[in-house]
Amino acid sequence: MSLWRNGVLAVANRPAVERLVRRYGMRLARRFIAGETLEEALAAVHRLEEDGIHAILDVLGEMVTGEAMARAFAEEIKKTVRAFAGLPYPRYVSVKLTQLGLDTARELAEELLKEILEVARTGDVFIRIDMEDSPRVDKTLAVYRAMREAGFENVGIVLQAYLKRSEADLEALLPYRPSVRVVKGAYAEPPEVAYPDLATIRAKFKALVEKNLLAGNPTAIATHDDVLIRWAKDWTKAREIPRNLYEFQFLFGVRPALQKKTAREGYTTRAYVPFGTAWYPYFSRRIAERPENALFVLRGLLKR
Repeated sequence: MSLWRNGVLAVANRPAVERLVRRYGMRLARRFIAGETLEEALAAVHRLEEDGIHAILDVLGEMVTGEAMARAFAEEIKKTVRAFAGLPYPRYVSVKLTQLGLDTARELAEELLKEILEVARTGDVFIRIDMEDSPRVDKTLAVYRAMREAGFENVGIVLQAYLKRSEADLEALLPYRPSVRVVKGAYAEPPEVAYPDLATIRAKFKALVEKNLLAGNPTAIATHDDVLIRWAKDWTKAREIPRNLYEFQFLFGVRPALQKKTAREGYTTRAYVPFGTAWYPYFSRRIAERPENALFVLRGLLKR
């Protein structure tokens, strides 16, 4: 699957391909993205709640350059947090630190994230710091630790099972009693830093989930992999892990029937709901994850 992912991302990053996809805009991306506006995202939240699925809102945008753009994104995120806080549902927002200027200065990202966390704390909104590609892992973990040491409890982190460093990273985080979302990983990474084969990635995914749950920490099992989902249900039942300690997380528009089924079974279930105009990088990673997603887009282009 790493060859598939890397190949698709290489094609998606070509300017001509990006221009072609952007030409049809949200008509193609709509399956994976709630829309370009906050109002569209909140409408998606309402629809999900009708099926017992909670939402994770994400203002799309990453790897910004310049302080002004980072501050503009921070204001958009705070606006999203305030709007979400007014709804009678569990409230949860994801943030990418490169959206807040991490590549410009770590201090800037910390400053803006603190502002977001303050707003979120008053509205009982949980903030998850997304994990990005491997060169940014150290800075991202440092910002997370800084937020916890500043007294923020309403913040979590993400670890990627395919990165060879993730088990050691989790071990180092355990003193913080971290809320961790475990994912396989969606970025194109070299074999020096990431496991290339699915069997190993699954094994590392399980190891991260087990370690964090056995330490008594909140854990989000974020995958559409039937093998891992069945394992997680069986393992947590056998270990008598309370269901309020873990949950299943999915991507908006990917296997919605599975999401509804998981919610009906009584598991806390969330869907990651991205929105905004900066949708192309996220969209590219979604079509790279599964051949079925790429075929969906290709059929859409051919129909045009």
